[in-house]
Amino acid sequence: MSIQWFPGHMNSARRKAAETMERIDVVIEMLDARLPQASSNPLIGELRMQRQRPCLKILNKADLADPEVTKAWLNHYNRQAGVKAVALNCRHAGDAARVPGLCLGLAPHRNSPHKPLRMMIMGIPNVGKSSLMNILLKRRVAKVGDEPAVTKSQQCHDLNERMTLTDSPGLLWPKIENPEDGLKLAAIHAIGRNAVIEQEVAEYLAAFLLARYPGLLAARYGLDEAGLDGAGAITAIARQRGCVLKGRGGGADLEKASLILLTEYRSGKLGRISLEAPETMPERIPKISAGQAD
Repeated sequence: MSIQWFPGHMNSARRKAAETMERIDVVIEMLDARLPQASSNPLIGELRMQRQRPCLKILNKADLADPEVTKAWLNHYNRQAGVKAVALNCRHAGDAARVPGLCLGLAPHRNSPHKPLRMMIMGIPNVGKSSLMNILLKRRVAKVGDEPAVTKSQQCHDLNERMTLTDSPGLLWPKIENPEDGLKLAAIHAIGRNAVIEQEVAEYLAAFLLARYPGLLAARYGLDEAGLDGAGAITAIARQRGCVLKGRGGGADLEKASLILLTEYRSGKLGRISLEAPETMPERIPKISAGQAD
């Protein structure tokens, strides 16, 4: 299945982001720590490189990701010029409070009422941009929801007399070239439900877990993993969780079982799981040497 999702407001958001890039000092790029590469919009890198803007890459929701894999991603990004990468959980005020200081380290010349540090939060849908904005401002100024594309327009606020913060809508790119990236993005709920078939996404996730985290599905759902593929795992979860279709001969309710797996993965109930690691996708990551921009 090839997943594509590009709501109309993203076109205008992309144009507005390019305009705003001229007036900001630091880009805060929010990534999902479970799949930093697939959750990074190439457009953001292009825009900031055109304007030569430094970037704070936040691997958000780090509490849901495999810590060893996250460490590898941080090493990868922190070798890039003009980039500082950190792993945070921006739902926690303590983690969020570190962000302005980290940005100031990338633009130390901007730290006064006459030259305030101007930051812009960017990223794909549902990676935590609005949550970070609200926590930093200590008030609810941006809509937050467990659905992608909640924010539809830019908002700019004074963080204090020396700092301003702009929140931007989640940006995907018009065409997701790699079908596997689409499935991963759907698995973390970065793509609207109307663009995906959740059973196919769940089958992909189950197959990935069987291959990369063997024993996890057995421990969580009490099933025998031997000989299972993704589809078989969903059927086994349906059986173990009592997901039965009513009025249809009592067959397995695979849609309900799929939603159970996806919901429990997204909430962290399955454990700390990363969907990609630098060493598993070398052909899709540019070779970066020390001092070379991404």
